Amino acid sequence: MTPELDVAVVGAGIAGLTAAHELRRAGLSVRVYERLPDVGGRMRSLRHEGWTVDTGAEQVASHGYRATWELLRRLGVTPADVPRAGGGVAVWRGGRARPGVGERSAVLTGAGLSLRARRDLAALTAWCGRRRACFDGDHPERTPLGATTVREATARYHRDLHDYLFQPLAGCFFGWDTARSAAAPLVSLLLEAGPPTTWRTYRQGMDFLARRLAAGTEVVTGRTVHEVVDAGGHAVLRCDDGEVRARAAVLAVPAPVAAALRPEAPADERPFLTACAFTPTLKVSCLLDRPLAPAARRPVHILLTPAAEEQLLAGVVVDHAKDPGRAPDGRGLVTLVAAPRQVPGLLDADPDEAAGLLVHAAERYVPGIGAARRHHFTHGFRDGLPEATPAALAERTAFLERPVRAVEYAGDWVMLRPASEGAVRAGALAASRVLSRIGRPRPAGPDRLENTVATA
Repeated sequence: MTPELDVAVVGAGIAGLTAAHELRRAGLSVRVYERLPDVGGRMRSLRHEGWTVDTGAEQVASHGYRATWELLRRLGVTPADVPRAGGGVAVWRGGRARPGVGERSAVLTGAGLSLRARRDLAALTAWCGRRRACFDGDHPERTPLGATTVREATARYHRDLHDYLFQPLAGCFFGWDTARSAAAPLVSLLLEAGPPTTWRTYRQGMDFLARRLAAGTEVVTGRTVHEVVDAGGHAVLRCDDGEVRARAAVLAVPAPVAAALRPEAPADERPFLTACAFTPTLKVSCLLDRPLAPAARRPVHILLTPAAEEQLLAGVVVDHAKDPGRAPDGRGLVTLVAAPRQVPGLLDADPDEAAGLLVHAAERYVPGIGAARRHHFTHGFRDGLPEATPAALAERTAFLERPVRAVEYAGDWVMLRPASEGAVRAGALAASRVLSRIGRPRPAGPDRLENTVATA
């Protein structure tokens, strides 16, 4: 049976939509299938009575996000659409918020670190600086840190460096357990992204990029793909209502989902697919009747709550400080991030009960948040963020060197970079592999031309 289109993409997150965008630019007919009603994947946003609520969490770094910025410029996005995020990052210690986390001045101001830990931070920063060229975010398996975990990499330094810097960063931003997660991807990302003072956000919600990409792409939402088969010369997608045949398919879903969709994956793909574990995440977005925030010497938009100080929360995100447009005038929007070890239990609990627990814990950091809460949304992802484990690092090179086939993969997990930049790069990589196999469209009869124009 002749394939009905050139490429079928499974998943309308940033990776899938980027792959579709690149393939359409090359002149191929592309269709994206998404099981949810909206695009964006883990970067979706919802709107409610003037609030813009992000279901995930993402900042756009001014540095180190080269592929993202190239894509944004191609889409005609202006700097006004991606403004600087308001406020900085603070860590909670000893009963108060201590700002300056991730800033170059932290070795002087402390940012929650003791004097000895600051000296060790200076030493670690100098060590990384001398080896900066070796920390390539596209190849974290090649860095001088090897396959050491975050806890192992910080063991030689004062314990504050782990307890009040790396653990809260890894726990809040990625949901990582530092005893399991590799240090190389985290350090590479921090070096490339630079200090939080340079971070930016999307003016109209974190789904801004996904909506822009989807506007020029054929996307079928609300359709679940159950299996993807490499039929040799083409790919077959099996859905509830039948099959879709394409010359190639791109699985732009979390690694565990991709592995389930391809039970017959080749031997050179299976080890990396199974090694790419994902951490579950859970957040509660609180819509407030006034703009509350943690008390600090200067405004912050993220408060990290270390496991050494807090068991239920990993952090507090002040969305209305990050971008005033996220909440109506005079209102507030604060998101509570659950601590990694608590997430599995909270995902199984009633969403409102989980929200109540997090709001109660947050009173310590944002007094009055319970009384000010008008509404809340609970966002849970069982496959939240890729956990770059030593096992995944060890298997990545062989995965990247696998032959090009009818079924390809895209996602931040392919790059072992838990950020939208990883998703964009993986989408572009998948597109280039597809093109290397099937090429650009050949001049054909009226049917082929009509199909290309219709999907463009």
